[in-house]
Amino acid sequence: MFKKLLAKKTVTSLTKDAQVKRHTFARSLTALNLVTIGIGAIIGAGLFVITGQVAAEHTGPSIVFSFLIAGGISLFAALCYAEFAAMIPISGSAYSYAYATLGEFPAWILGWGLTVQYMLVACTVAVGWSSYFSSLLQDFSLCLPSIVATAPLLHSVELGWHLSGSWINLPAVLIVALMGGLISIGTKAAAGVNNVLVVVKLVVVALFIGCGFFFIKGENLTPFIPKNTGVFGQMGFSGILQGASVLFFAFTGFDALSTLTQETNDPQKDMPKGMIGSITICTSIYLVFSLVLVGLVKYDLLGVPDPIAVAIDILGDKFIWLRLFIKVAILAGLTTVTVVMLLGLARIFYTMAHDGLLPKRICRINDKTHVPFFTTIVVTILGMLIAGLFPVGILGQLVSIATLMAFSIVCIGILILHYTKPSLHRPFSVPFKPWLPLIGAIACLAQMFMLPWVTWKQFGTWLLIGCIIYFAYGIRKSHVQQRKSTYFFQEEEVR
Repeated sequence: MFKKLLAKKTVTSLTKDAQVKRHTFARSLTALNLVTIGIGAIIGAGLFVITGQVAAEHTGPSIVFSFLIAGGISLFAALCYAEFAAMIPISGSAYSYAYATLGEFPAWILGWGLTVQYMLVACTVAVGWSSYFSSLLQDFSLCLPSIVATAPLLHSVELGWHLSGSWINLPAVLIVALMGGLISIGTKAAAGVNNVLVVVKLVVVALFIGCGFFFIKGENLTPFIPKNTGVFGQMGFSGILQGASVLFFAFTGFDALSTLTQETNDPQKDMPKGMIGSITICTSIYLVFSLVLVGLVKYDLLGVPDPIAVAIDILGDKFIWLRLFIKVAILAGLTTVTVVMLLGLARIFYTMAHDGLLPKRICRINDKTHVPFFTTIVVTILGMLIAGLFPVGILGQLVSIATLMAFSIVCIGILILHYTKPSLHRPFSVPFKPWLPLIGAIACLAQMFMLPWVTWKQFGTWLLIGCIIYFAYGIRKSHVQQRKSTYFFQEEEVR
């Protein structure tokens, strides 16, 4: 039984799997597309929603240190992802990489964790989008009734789960539905829209930094590292560390890139460029942007779903043109994150179903659009339900722990292949092996333990549900277990 759980696919088998015509996507993405898609996913909720909450609850102005830690560790992980993506040009992200290095059951656990990560990122972003949309309407003296613009379910430490009196967060539902419809048309169409929205987003980020820099108040930055409140993770050095753990929510975008490998023109060259380029650009932007934000607004006022709107409003009426433009651009920025997360989620489900671990219907590709149409529709409907019912802050830390788990497993996977398959052809190789992957793995695991215990319990519950599905269905239908493919267990080809 234990041997079955650790059954592996070889790198050769994964590569051949990607070449089976009936299971391939249309290859239409370039390195530039990947960089813009990565920026589109990374610069979104992390910058426009989560930044304010982390500053208010954990770090104060020292959020820049948290971003520096999270960005540095993410870069280590991105290098490992890039090696895998160039070596194994198949959709499925870290799930596929774990299948080749750790075995089927660890891969299933990771894949199941990634599904909740991608889904909740998309939904959190949609709720943030709704808040910014409502703020924009207020600038035109329009107001959406809260009964159709806020989450009906709320959670607090004191009261637990309770009702808000609202019916549904309708704008959040509609944006998920619209983006789900867009990606069901085809990846190329989604990438084209994403490219335009990313340009708009970068322009507005530059405007916010350029204009806001001259209105920074020194008193808002003092003390730069607020004294700890006596609770671990609330300000002080421990707040910086826990803040960095939460901010891994902001670096999920490049992970989603690896789910698009089969739709990339030249994945062996373009994937490393897309991942490393997007991480480097976005980390630099995060550092400067967050410093301007906490310089404009006292950090304890930023714990809201739309902190950038709060900062813009402080600039006054003479900057109303900037206020309107930035809010529109933020809506565009959050939209791109929803697109990429839904793209990635559908492709993870597709890959798991293609391996037999989920029903076959999920891995069917539409002949006209070359996308997993059924899966896209299902994840869109689920996203609409979650975005319409839950508030923005409840599961952000759950996203972070899933992200850190994926990062750590990918780093460990590179270490394993470094020693077990040293002769494998590697179009891109992580520099300074084995030290850099080792540091990345240790850093990710350490950041996971910085998250609250309640986050571990929530994540453990989700993984338990995944285990039930695997042992009730997946292990019996697995193609690896049934050896339906003639090349699953072949030895690796040394090139």
